Amino acid sequence: SDWSSDVCSSDLQVKVTYWLTDANELTWEADATTDKPTIVNLVQHTYWNLSGDQSRPVTDHRLMLAADAYLPTDYGLIPTGQLAPVASTPMDFRTPTAIGTRINTHFDALKLGGGYDHCWVLDGSPGIRLAARVTDPASGRIMEILTDQPGVQFYCGNFLDGTASGKKGVKIGFRTGLCLETEGFPDAPNHPDFPNAVLRPGQTYRHTMVVRFKN
Repeated sequence: SDWSSDVCSSDLQVKVTYWLTDANELTWEADATTDKPTIVNLVQHTYWNLSGDQSRPVTDHRLMLAADAYLPTDYGLIPTGQLAPVASTPMDFRTPTAIGTRINTHFDALKLGGGYDHCWVLDGSPGIRLAARVTDPASGRIMEILTDQPGVQFYCGNFLDGTASGKKGVKIGFRTGLCLETEGFPDAPNHPDFPNAVLRPGQTYRHTMVVRFKN
């Protein structure tokens, strides 16, 4: 049946918990319940720059994404419903690659997004598993992202333009921060083959993301 026929205004109760572990990990967990069917896909949207210099682009960071496919988008950056293989494309980060290496490649997905701003499809293993690893070669800092979600949105700051400021008033410029948002697939209710995004009464939505730091 059409998902829109039974999804309506609801009382959605959400709890978000952050905690630090002795293993140098930051864990983010979102829980939600509802009294009526509700579309739920909560994400954590931190910008990262492992260099420690907010004015320095992240294009020299090396990225690994544990994904064999990604979700192509239309001109409005909404997924088309396809799962496209990353092999032999600039979307392939299965081995660590500098973000800037292929970002200006003549490739439809990159032209539409102005760079990387897509959901990568993680393997279907249950439970928390590795989604991404980022390394800053200059500092040696390493960040790993683990999650229980089916996808991760990688955004490399294509629309940052210096209008926002970070610590000590430093302007946040073009591609000086990256996001790795673990998530359900965007626009899932409009694509029957995507993982379900409707939370129903009696169910509990839970999303766990672990950020692990190494050096």
